[in-house]
Amino acid sequence: MKITTILPLLAAGAVTVLAVAGLSNAASSAVPVNTVEPKISGTAQEGQTLSATSGTWTSSTTLSYAYQWRRCDAQGAGCANIGGADTSSYLVKHADIGDTLRVRVTAKNTDGSAQSTSNQTPVVTAKGPVPPVTVNGCPAAGSGTIDVASITPPARLVIDGQGVSPSVITRSAADVTVRFHVSACNGRSVSGALVYATAVPFQQFSIPAETPTGADGWATMTLHQDSAFPASPRQQLLAVFTRARKSGENLLGGISTRRLVSFPVNTRG
Repeated sequence: MKITTILPLLAAGAVTVLAVAGLSNAASSAVPVNTVEPKISGTAQEGQTLSATSGTWTSSTTLSYAYQWRRCDAQGAGCANIGGADTSSYLVKHADIGDTLRVRVTAKNTDGSAQSTSNQTPVVTAKGPVPPVTVNGCPAAGSGTIDVASITPPARLVIDGQGVSPSVITRSAADVTVRFHVSACNGRSVSGALVYATAVPFQQFSIPAETPTGADGWATMTLHQDSAFPASPRQQLLAVFTRARKSGENLLGGISTRRLVSFPVNTRG
């Protein structure tokens, strides 16, 4: 082959090589570029959940992100990957106490990938004290009616209200309706307390089944007149023994309470 033929071929090959190199450089320059690093939000404390942003990236095509949380020393150096911590959120563990945390984000597009790491969190602290659920046997938070199940000793139930219908009990009153209000924990109404009531002396009126208090703290029961009423021709009051308790507790213990109340009687009616 003549030299004059070889020289054009060599020149064409050089152009091709340069063109390929140019395409390669263009492709490498199309990988994602980070412009704002990832950020971590949340409290760096055991038991708290941290969240990470992906940061801000430039890319000519759609990006996907992968996360890797890292445990670092107090200065944010000497980091190591945390196994299984590969989502945008992280539950701070006991092992993190005394260290800082970073998150490394990998952004990927069709041309390649790049990484960016967040600044470190403050040094992770231990879990704070758990707020008390009860104080002296009463719910530590909330207001309004309390379910009797949430009350424990040394708190006690209180029978602080009563009513009767008819307002004056006469000989002709075949049925008497009595109502009792139960409270606890500084006067909050109690629902679900079991209320027992009986007239004394006995056999003046029937003894109804225990009745739970409603959402307003009241229990209503009906007593039927019995053979021993009135207990005396000059009877002026009907004494009623009443008790309020929590189901499952000893009748004489727990948070139970008892009270003797009286209602007016007119034996001439």
